[in-house]
Amino acid sequence: MKLQHLPNTATVEEATEVVREYGQVIIDELIPGSVVDQVLADLRPYTDAAPFSENEWFGNGSQRVGNLIAHSETGRDLVMNPLVLGVVKGVLSHSPVIQLGATELISLKPGCPAQLIHQDEMAFDSFPFPDDYVVSCNTLWAFTDFTEENGATRVVLGSHARPRAEYTIEDTLPAEMARGSVMIFSSKLWHAGGANRSNDIRRAQAVNYAVSWVRQEENQYLACPQEIARTLPDDLLKLMGYEIGSGYGHAGSWVDPLVALRQTPPASGRGVKEPYSGDLQEHL
Repeated sequence: MKLQHLPNTATVEEATEVVREYGQVIIDELIPGSVVDQVLADLRPYTDAAPFSENEWFGNGSQRVGNLIAHSETGRDLVMNPLVLGVVKGVLSHSPVIQLGATELISLKPGCPAQLIHQDEMAFDSFPFPDDYVVSCNTLWAFTDFTEENGATRVVLGSHARPRAEYTIEDTLPAEMARGSVMIFSSKLWHAGGANRSNDIRRAQAVNYAVSWVRQEENQYLACPQEIARTLPDDLLKLMGYEIGSGYGHAGSWVDPLVALRQTPPASGRGVKEPYSGDLQEHL
């Protein structure tokens, strides 16, 4: 077996089928270098200020910077990329509503060792999800070339379709891909950040998506201030969680969260200054 690649001309249906069968797909060079450059420039103040971790779980020598929606207009386009979002919705089609789970720019400095092998579904309190239930579908955008030498994410091929087991780095293969490519993968796929044995920082933008009923890994209501959120389009806001799903997620007296957000800001944090009096069903 080998890691699955598709050209950037692939359809949503083609890519979705590959993820379902193999647990991952790499879409080669989906975005141009200019887009990567802009997002990195937008995040530069935060990467300059953030420390590199000494935490073994995240990777001793890794740096994680979140809040992509608030920090980068161009980054929002990555989150809403039509091909990626279409594949995510296909993989998570058992959920009528999906949500943005987390955004992290992950950087591995030279000398960073390999991360512990894990499944991303473990983020949800290590809940034992059924073998056939995929709780999230995640992405890694290569902001530098991904090579075995610089710590390309390592994948246990086919592990998404097998019961939980113990794996070692020897069981993995590197997800090598060119800058601007994206790997879309199931939260059941066992993987780990690789060891960076190069002289350069390896960077990737992680964007995770989940079914609507689990807690977000990154709290989007705090990560993106309301004054910024009010300027965003409805489709992005709904993905961030400003949407009622099966009756849950309303504000105050059953106010649709989009309506509540776009009203006058609350005076005390308890509802809105002027209670919404319209028909909730108009916004469902």
